[in-house]
Amino acid sequence: QVQLVESGGGLVQPGGSLRLSCAASGFTFSMYRMSWYRQAPGKERELVARITSSGAVTAAADSMKGRFTISRDNAKSTVYLQMSSLKPEDTAVYYCNAVWSAAGHNFWGQGTQVTVSS
Repeated sequence: QVQLVESGGGLVQPGGSLRLSCAASGFTFSMYRMSWYRQAPGKERELVARITSSGAVTAAADSMKGRFTISRDNAKSTVYLQMSSLKPEDTAVYYCNAVWSAAGHNFWGQGTQVTVSS
């Protein structure tokens, strides 16, 4: 059974940091491109960051470059999102996504809420 379980979200003050984790199971994690997306209330889901199966990283919006870092640990089947200098506009539900295009696989986690507020 495929599972992506996000954790690490919560309430943080502006300027603070959080590290999100996404633990994968039920598939060969190392073969998949992993991404973090987020969705704020009333807005569309947007790509935050992406890391390929070989470890190449693609940052998304300019507003997140230099503040958010994606990484993966294939031995632990886990992808991380280190977020720093958080702003109120970073408030959203953050989702983990796993894709293996050649197999037509596209998996999503349930999301973890991140709230940036004083």
